Amino acid sequence: MDQENLNELMQSRRRKMAQLRERGIEPYGKKVKASHYSTEIIEQFAELENSVVTVTGRIVSIRAHGKATFAHLQDYKGRIQVYFRLDQLGEEKYSLFELCDLGDFIGVRGPVFRTRKGEVTVAADDWYFMAKSLRPLPEKWHGLKDVELRYRQRYVDLIVNQEVKETFIKRSRLIQALRDALNERGFLEVETPIMQNIAGGALARPFVTYHNALGMKLYLRIATELHLKRLLVGGLDKVYEIGRVFRNEGISSFHNPEFTTVEIYQSYADLDDMMELTENVIYEIAQRVLGTSRITYQGVEFALKPPWTRLTMIEAVRKYAGVDFNKLSDTASAAQAAAKAGLELEKGMTRGEILNAFFESFCEPHLQEPTFIHDYPIEISPLAKRIEGNPQFTYRFEGFMAGKEIANAFTELNDPIDQRERFEQQLAKRRAGDDEAHVMDEDFINALEYGMPPAGGLGIGIDRLVMFLTDSPSIRDVILFPTLRPRAEE
Repeated sequence: MDQENLNELMQSRRRKMAQLRERGIEPYGKKVKASHYSTEIIEQFAELENSVVTVTGRIVSIRAHGKATFAHLQDYKGRIQVYFRLDQLGEEKYSLFELCDLGDFIGVRGPVFRTRKGEVTVAADDWYFMAKSLRPLPEKWHGLKDVELRYRQRYVDLIVNQEVKETFIKRSRLIQALRDALNERGFLEVETPIMQNIAGGALARPFVTYHNALGMKLYLRIATELHLKRLLVGGLDKVYEIGRVFRNEGISSFHNPEFTTVEIYQSYADLDDMMELTENVIYEIAQRVLGTSRITYQGVEFALKPPWTRLTMIEAVRKYAGVDFNKLSDTASAAQAAAKAGLELEKGMTRGEILNAFFESFCEPHLQEPTFIHDYPIEISPLAKRIEGNPQFTYRFEGFMAGKEIANAFTELNDPIDQRERFEQQLAKRRAGDDEAHVMDEDFINALEYGMPPAGGLGIGIDRLVMFLTDSPSIRDVILFPTLRPRAEE
């Protein structure tokens, strides 16, 4: 629709709004309380036939036939047909409907019946105007080539694409099912600061802000981990937080700078406990919300039922890249293997970092079935406990599904001296130019020095999990208002 025709339609709607006021009708009037949702009337037709009900919603279709008019109202649950007759409403009330447009909100009261074509319908004894729509709904929303317009105008996307609304309803129910599963296991939901003095708990670049009254720089959190582990020190044995975290990184179909995680920490637990918790909770919430544990994501079907596949990182690289790091004992031999495989390495990478580079390049795309990759190099795991007898690796796993990471977990490092050394190693990386390396957190070290019990910790990316459980190709499809680059006209 070109701008000239759009402006003409908008002017027409403004004229109708003025005419409503001339006839004593407020275009943005009082509420009308519905007695039933649309789907309730349709599903309970046998009990409600001939009963008087009140429905409210947005007009999404109009078919006028002289002395009778049919329309469809869309509410939160679905759509229902309504029927207006001249002889039932009278000339004044019936003609008033001529001032309605698609998108307007109205309420209709009357008996429920079924038309000759079999459609459940509410026959209007009376109707009420509630809100005028001054912009026309798009006629061919599904055919828009500019996909980003759906994300920029999510409010319109939700109006005209029922499947989009269903995705976000499922998202809400999945998060609630997650809460229920954790609460039933005795976990306590808590809240930790979003603005922090130190951006810690992950290797990522933070967003920076400033508090004027305190005269200090603050960071939007990149993880909830370090505050949650302080709570284990304080004696809260099983805690979790569902919330937004912020990372100043690129945008892709699997990355948004603002995203939702759940982080879970349990005293007297370890990596194996976290694996069991991950696979069982994800299996349970799929069963509760979707009614199945068999998922199809972008044409690939897989089962969520435990137990999931388990491989060490070295085993995965040997399986999918054909390189055995058990035979590469030092950085030099690892670098030679990388050169032979065509991997480009950053200056100063260690054997463990080269192993991870092999894994990310050659293994991740193969991990379609739910899989735990464990035993991560210490260089990329500054908060995880070392493996006994193999101190260059840590008790850490990442959970993968459809070739993407959805979970990250550790047997948590609770040795304050070791933790300080790890932070100092990360600081050396920062001084060498790695602005995603971890910073020193003296207060967290202070907390560990009071004593933190052995513990397991787990983080799950909620947005990615919802993507997989709703077969959504982009993270933007499961975030109501994703981060987008402003358009020139904005």
